Amino acid sequence: MKVTIYSTPTCPYCRMAKEYLKNKGIAFTDIDVSSSRERAQEMIDKSGQMGAPVIIIDDKCITGFDKEALDKAFATPPKPSKPTASGKSGKPDKSSK
Repeated sequence: MKVTIYSTPTCPYCRMAKEYLKNKGIAFTDIDVSSSRERAQEMIDKSGQMGAPVIIIDDKCITGFDKEALDKAFATPPKPSKPTASGKSGKPDKSSK
């Protein structure tokens, strides 16, 4: 699982989000958007938001410090990237009816 947080040093919600991640033992990359216009634009492009924090978990974007959304994102098992051992995707086969 790859976690990136776009933040600023003076943002209280950014500090809360980083503390949450640390307390959960979740490794993350912290990008200070106040020191780089390019990184700030990257955050805007990914989230559509100009405010921090923006938290990217794999391909999921969470804006602001939304504890409920974070809890849900970390409770959801990662999507399998390969077929199961049987070679099937795990979806029901409609042709077997």
